[in-house]
Amino acid sequence: MKRLPLLIGLVLVLAMLAACTVPATPVPPTAAAAAGNQAAAAASDAPGWCSNVKIVFFPGGGAGTPFTNNVYNGAKQAQADLGANVQYVFSDWDPQKMIQQFSEAAATKPDGIAVMGHPGDEAFSPLIDKAEADGIIVTSQNTELPTSFSKYQGNGFGYVGAVNYTAGYNLGKEAVKRAALKSGDRAMVWGLLSQPERGKRTQGVIDALEEAGLTVDYLEIDNATNADASAGTPTFTGYVSANPDVKLIVTDHGGLTATQETYLKAAGKGPDDIYTAGFDLSPATLPAVRGGWTDLVIDQQPWLQGYIPILQICLAKTYGFAGMLIDTGAGFANKDNIEFLAPLVEKEIR
Repeated sequence: MKRLPLLIGLVLVLAMLAACTVPATPVPPTAAAAAGNQAAAAASDAPGWCSNVKIVFFPGGGAGTPFTNNVYNGAKQAQADLGANVQYVFSDWDPQKMIQQFSEAAATKPDGIAVMGHPGDEAFSPLIDKAEADGIIVTSQNTELPTSFSKYQGNGFGYVGAVNYTAGYNLGKEAVKRAALKSGDRAMVWGLLSQPERGKRTQGVIDALEEAGLTVDYLEIDNATNADASAGTPTFTGYVSANPDVKLIVTDHGGLTATQETYLKAAGKGPDDIYTAGFDLSPATLPAVRGGWTDLVIDQQPWLQGYIPILQICLAKTYGFAGMLIDTGAGFANKDNIEFLAPLVEKEIR
């Protein structure tokens, strides 16, 4: 029993010593811990981590036009998220203008240029070779540039968009199935075969229709209609008047697809008279799908074709990442799923 007071006293002394103990000197962080702290700090500054990178971006068509605006909205969101310094150049879908504008953009010595690949490898390759030699990161969206991609992927040359031939073929095949067409039925394809890479999508549509035994009439989209879809109304009405037996019309152009209701009404046709299919959702396409004027649309998610190229250049310039290959064109929209997509379409995201 005499040991109890001694034990109690020892506990009290230890408690007092603990209370009076001077805090230990912090241990310097290890290299791994320091790297982790730096990464965390970089993550906290994420919205501005690309602020020193100057980019020229090509949205494709005219400012504020269908499809182009979706691409532009995606690029603007990336600019806001990453802090990049971005200049936008609109081309009215004119390959010759794209070539001229690329030369002018490269002369300003930006860190990166994101291009639409419509002029094709033969026209673009010498300019891209020079830009890359000058230290400019080039990447492409919407239309592939396979030669430049294979040469410069390690430098950050990526591709974001549909695989054009595959997307065209899939749309043609799906349209034949959904419209219940049979061998010998007439179809019209309105596209851009004259453009080397971009024309592969048109060729894919034609091949799918011909494999199904359809009689295919092809019309090239002229420059005026390419820039302003409403200019194609006389072409459309003239064709339908001369070919009253046409059962399917495919428009290989986002602006023309958004104008299908106008075309049909101008030709004196109702929503159920001709099955229509095309590319790319837009606010103008939405009521046409709801009303049955546009029956099938393949969506290549143009918002991503704006966002990801900005991210690609930022990643390549800042961290040395190689080019990414991203296929955005795989989904179909029609009456069955349009209400799910509608809120995003109205915001020009889908």
